Amino acid sequence: MENNSQHEKFMRIAIQLSTKNVSEGLGGPFGAVVVKDGEIIGESANTVHQTIDPTAHAEIAAIRLACTNLKTIDLTGATIYTSCEPCPMCLGAIYWSGIDTIYYGNTKQDAAAIDFDDEFIYQEIEKPLESRKLPIKQLLRNEAQQAFKLWQKSPLKEE
Repeated sequence: MENNSQHEKFMRIAIQLSTKNVSEGLGGPFGAVVVKDGEIIGESANTVHQTIDPTAHAEIAAIRLACTNLKTIDLTGATIYTSCEPCPMCLGAIYWSGIDTIYYGNTKQDAAAIDFDDEFIYQEIEKPLESRKLPIKQLLRNEAQQAFKLWQKSPLKEE
């Protein structure tokens, strides 16, 4: 049986990070905590405005810190607690990092109600490349393949 009080404890930290971020005028209302073996290994609020980086969402920042702290890109066995359902970018990062479970507070509909609406991204992903609003065109594939061929032999591939 899962320990709900532990989950609630870490979720409250994520929520506190999000609230503090807004109340101190630092950025958006999002916070995230990455936990492994009952210990926080990375936590952050949204730092988009502070760092002038549109990718500095709370989940991304917390994952970066967790990976740095553990000196690994594999967060298998970890759980992320986030004050809001992850956007497509953050969800992708969570999958790539190997995190096992996501707990979230607000829904993506709650976020849309305060003008953080990612629905258009979900819709765009479903469209064929030529039908998307953002032009996307392939160029120099044969040259780009060289890096992939090198990667096939790289010792980093095994990590």
